[in-house]
Amino acid sequence: MTDAESPSHAPAYSVSELAFALKRTLEEAYGFVRLRGELSKVTHHSNGHVYLTIKDDKAALDGVVWKTSVRGLGVRPEQGLEVIVTGKITTYPAGSRYQIVIDTMEAAGVGALLAQLERLKAKLAGEGLFEASRKAPLPSMPAVVGVITSPTGAVIRDILHRIRDRWPCRVMVWPVVVQGDQAAAQVAAAIAGFNAIAPGGTVPRPDVLIVARGGGSVEDLWAFNDEALARAVVAGTIPLISAVGHETDTTLIDFVSDRRAPTPTAAAEMATPVLAELKSLIADYERRLSRCGGRAVEERRTRLISAARGLPRPADLLALAQQRLDIAVRGLPRADDLTAPARRRFDAAAGRLDAALARNTAVHAQDLLKVTARLSPETLNRQGAAKAERLAGLGGRLDVAARRAPDRVAQHARLPALWDRLNAAGQRRLTRDRERLNGLDKLRLSLDPNRPLELGFALVHRADGSIARSAAQLSAGELVKLQFKAGERAAVIDGTPLPAALTPRPAKPRSTTPKADQGDLF
Repeated sequence: MTDAESPSHAPAYSVSELAFALKRTLEEAYGFVRLRGELSKVTHHSNGHVYLTIKDDKAALDGVVWKTSVRGLGVRPEQGLEVIVTGKITTYPAGSRYQIVIDTMEAAGVGALLAQLERLKAKLAGEGLFEASRKAPLPSMPAVVGVITSPTGAVIRDILHRIRDRWPCRVMVWPVVVQGDQAAAQVAAAIAGFNAIAPGGTVPRPDVLIVARGGGSVEDLWAFNDEALARAVVAGTIPLISAVGHETDTTLIDFVSDRRAPTPTAAAEMATPVLAELKSLIADYERRLSRCGGRAVEERRTRLISAARGLPRPADLLALAQQRLDIAVRGLPRADDLTAPARRRFDAAAGRLDAALARNTAVHAQDLLKVTARLSPETLNRQGAAKAERLAGLGGRLDVAARRAPDRVAQHARLPALWDRLNAAGQRRLTRDRERLNGLDKLRLSLDPNRPLELGFALVHRADGSIARSAAQLSAGELVKLQFKAGERAAVIDGTPLPAALTPRPAKPRSTTPKADQGDLF
């Protein structure tokens, strides 16, 4: 065998050994890579990882962002976004392909950020989150104002100063960071926290919220373009004023908030009225009300005076009546002249009454003497003896009735038990009669000659009207009538025997011999 024909002495790699060797080589050579390209095929997996592809006009590279790195990304990975990422190149041995594991991601420029913002705005607008009908009106005189901003900047000082000058009320400040990766999450949490305060509790619930931040670049204000923050604003029930940046700055929160203020100071003016203006307005209303009331009273006084001029004076109205009263008084006689005849008639009637009373008294006295003379002692004794005898008889009858009273009481006490027994006996009698009646009804149904007809049988009537009860009573050629439940038919008796197909088969007797594999109970 020649050297050319001899096998090679180089060691043979396994597929796994070669794949992992290539993996280590790529990771060592490209342990840190900064890559620029456009995102495509972005997939947010349910386990938190993000799988994507970074491409340009000539090539494409698969990438993955582990869930531990997703929160630290500068932008949210979306389809078509141009980004700059950093990470390391590695391979996926099971598929024989290489990919980049991304640690950081940022937009490639302002144009890319604005393009991403436009796509997000179009998405939220399609859901109806920018509709004016969804926005709530601001309260006219809030008692508590909630402010979400940085506690150390000039913004909070301007808002507090402006509210103190216009409308001294309670201000609750929720401190947050207003720039950076954590800003959007903290602002969203503050909005949700204010909305979670229960009305009427120990902690006052704000009547209106202000989200404020000073001006800055697009990158500085980018936290207020977050989708989660926009949805937190939509989910809140407290009216919210957006005051992010200066008048020319526009962020996503401006479109979903109930009102947009060009500056934080303008937001304080929108949220609160001017106390001095309200006092002046109330004073003006009071003056106008007083003038209107004075004019109404004066108008009614004038009308009353005008109406009074057409009426006569009260003295003129009473003069004629007073004159008639004086004339009537002068024409009345004296009281003594009127009562003297009545007194005389009264005295005469009293004299006649005294005489009649004396006569009646004398007559009654004579009648009393006559009655007393008739009531002698012997008469009184006879009447007393008769009444005593009658009283003794009544006492005897009362004693007999008293001795019979316990028996009557005992008899009355037995009445409820006797009544229950009578009811039970009556129920038993009714039950027996009902059962007997049911049995008679069943017997009636069983003896009904038409009942077999309901089961499909027929009655055979001979020419004389009698019923044939056996085949021997019928002769060949005899005319018969077949009576069914639903009609009658004529028939002629044929003397030939029945065919085998119409001959009823006798029932097969049931075998009482046990099977071979079955035991005998006996």
